[in-house]
Amino acid sequence: TTLFRSGDIVVKNWINGAKGKRFIASYSGGKDSTLALYKAMEQGTALGIIVMMEENGERSRAHSLFPDLLKAQAKAIGIPLFIGAANWDNYEMVFVEILKEVRGIGAEVLVTGDIDIPEENCWHERVAGGVGLDLGIPLWNMDHREVVKEFISLGFVTKVITIDTRKGMKKEDLGRILSFDYMKELEDRGIDPCGEGGEFHTVVIDGPLFKEKLEVKEGNITSDGHYMYLTLGLK
Repeated sequence: TTLFRSGDIVVKNWINGAKGKRFIASYSGGKDSTLALYKAMEQGTALGIIVMMEENGERSRAHSLFPDLLKAQAKAIGIPLFIGAANWDNYEMVFVEILKEVRGIGAEVLVTGDIDIPEENCWHERVAGGVGLDLGIPLWNMDHREVVKEFISLGFVTKVITIDTRKGMKKEDLGRILSFDYMKELEDRGIDPCGEGGEFHTVVIDGPLFKEKLEVKEGNITSDGHYMYLTLGLK
């Protein structure tokens, strides 16, 4: 069955894709995937979150988080965690195998935190449809400022943990909490406060989904070319 045709039906299906259904969410640990999970859980039943790790399993691919921090997030949310370790060559295969597993336990929808993706040739739509899952994208086509404003207004707390220094970010941004004041500062510096251009990544440590706040400690700052990473661990 072909899902999500062009026009209004795309918006309706993608935004409300988890309504009254059981779903699995693709999760990075950051603000967008957390807000999408929050919105999806208002509509449907979460069976778990998927986090993709580097091939050695030591850090997550999206935000370079350690497994213990991701497990703590899942525990605080009260949701099962499905972990896949892959390189870029077998990434899709590993991801699809997890989708098949959760499809087997009743998942009907894959939820993602994407904002800017095309209606046609969407990777998530292809892999979800390939295993018989619908696709839910609660943040799709939202204004970037509105995403951040809603996230902060709901009471979520997130730290900046990865930056790209080519895109206006500085070492001093690492560890900053995303607030309305910091949002304005980023905009004054010409930076998308949502970080959709890869300017920065975050990790969520508290909010309405969390049964308890994650107590974290900041470690070393490392760099890899233009990228800088703040090591974040549990206290």
